[in-house]
Amino acid sequence: MGKLMSLEFGDKIKLTVSEIINLISKDQYSFPKYASSIINLANRFAQATRPEVVGQMSELIKECPYKNFEGWKKWYIKTHPNSIENATKKIVNMLEKFKEVLEDLNEEVVKKWVEDLVLVKTFIGLMMQEPILKYFSNLLKKDYRLSTPEEESKGIDGYIDDFCISIKPETYKEKEKITGEHPGGDVIIFYNKDENNNIIITEIKSLTKKGDDFIRLIKKFLSDPYL
Repeated sequence: MGKLMSLEFGDKIKLTVSEIINLISKDQYSFPKYASSIINLANRFAQATRPEVVGQMSELIKECPYKNFEGWKKWYIKTHPNSIENATKKIVNMLEKFKEVLEDLNEEVVKKWVEDLVLVKTFIGLMMQEPILKYFSNLLKKDYRLSTPEEESKGIDGYIDDFCISIKPETYKEKEKITGEHPGGDVIIFYNKDENNNIIITEIKSLTKKGDDFIRLIKKFLSDPYL
């Protein structure tokens, strides 16, 4: 027996999605410019292709007795005769709502949206200190201020009345363990952010006896906000 051969391609052969579709399907789908993106967006809002509407695809493809595309297509349509139509109607209804909104969109509305994204949401996404300081200062009915560069170099992010405040994400706790780094101030306020940039306060930890007083005040005002 001669020597067995092998043929290496590296990454020279790549089948694109459109090529795969051309290889397996007789149906050729063509959409106007931007149509696919708009329909996809409407589908996300309408939740038209969720499992409760069209079935759990990962399981259905396993159940299908056919291993070629045409067999799968016929089997799915037979076992789920109304699913494509139901999903289509949900998306079309959402597109009608899009049309209503588009009629109200003008340059002024778009400008406000851009300002909100570029200015407000950028700030909220990257700067956590001020909204957290302001929240607790409002709660305690005390003034607040952000730290000076010199104070910031000592690990202090701001003041509420005369309490020194450090503000850190939850991930800072791991950094503390690894590096032995310790923040300054009387208390450290830990927070998380969710996928919508909402700030979730997870813990307030005292660093000094004065910090204990701050936590007592917070507890008091949270239990009786009319104090």
